[in-house]
Amino acid sequence: MSPIPFNVLAPGVQSIRGELDEAIARVLDSGWFLMGPELQAFEREFADYHGNGQEAVGLGSGTDALRIGLLALGVEPGDDVLITANAGVPPVAAVVATGARPVFCDVDPATHTLDPDEIDRRVTPRSKAMVVVHLYGHPADMRAICEGARRHGLKVLEDCAQAHGARHGGRLVGTWGDAAAFSFYPTKNLGALGDAGALITRDAATAERARLLRMYGWRQQYISEQHSTVSRLDDLQAAVLRVKLRHLDEWNSARIRLAERYLAQLPDTVVAPPRGGVFHLFVIQSAERDALKAHLAEFGVSTGVHYPLAAHQQTPYVEFGKDPLPTTERLAREVLSLPLYPELSDASLEHVVKVLRAYGA
Repeated sequence: MSPIPFNVLAPGVQSIRGELDEAIARVLDSGWFLMGPELQAFEREFADYHGNGQEAVGLGSGTDALRIGLLALGVEPGDDVLITANAGVPPVAAVVATGARPVFCDVDPATHTLDPDEIDRRVTPRSKAMVVVHLYGHPADMRAICEGARRHGLKVLEDCAQAHGARHGGRLVGTWGDAAAFSFYPTKNLGALGDAGALITRDAATAERARLLRMYGWRQQYISEQHSTVSRLDDLQAAVLRVKLRHLDEWNSARIRLAERYLAQLPDTVVAPPRGGVFHLFVIQSAERDALKAHLAEFGVSTGVHYPLAAHQQTPYVEFGKDPLPTTERLAREVLSLPLYPELSDASLEHVVKVLRAYGA
């Protein structure tokens, strides 16, 4: 068996190469590379995909979508924002970039998403909002989370960077909260050919504030209405994303099919996926994670760790992590991501399973 990479991007690009070439040529021929018709079309199509009266604002990255989303929802320096610590640094970095303080919440041990019971435990008098990460493509319990947010008057920003097309209760994630941030980093289920992001919201005022914040506070060119820097989704990436959006559900279905094969054979080690997930990552747990990872590598299987150190344990953010997060900290020692992408062959998946079983996982 040839080595099995953790992820590959070239086959997915090649499968739609003709469509991508046509879209890129359209941009090159137009000579309009920023804030042009491709961006406007993608914003309209991405909003329509989510329905529910959404508006979309294209941005330069997923982290900027989180930062600008928080600012557009009224988060200010000195406010507190409830957030989990197990989704890498970007969501936390976005909170800190607004001048707000992250208040870390522990996660549900089964799904690794925000434990709704943590809202009442962690809310403070300065709490203004919460960031809810749909980690690994698994939807968080948005019904319970939104109820908790309403009890305390908190704004809800969904982080859908790993959950394009996922559903909770039959409803697309990103449409439950007050706004939702998306990353289109190339490895995402809907990935650009570089950095890119977007914010969606059904509130017209929030969308308008986000548009001001993405470009120097301009409503009229060169006239700033408020302080801001710049974060634009360029037309080349927008054109690419328009093509890929047409294939998103098909690719998600392929991920789900492969994940179901894993699930049928590895039921005792898998992070429990809620219904409606789209398996950006397929994550298992092991108390012997590092040894298991080395064993898989010995037999040609590449894996990932998402994420090896919780945000509150990292130097820039340790000052915000005074309280223990026992589930988060344990999972950081145990999680291991297996190969999963639409082009993964059944034979490769079976090899991964065979090697795992040989270890006793």
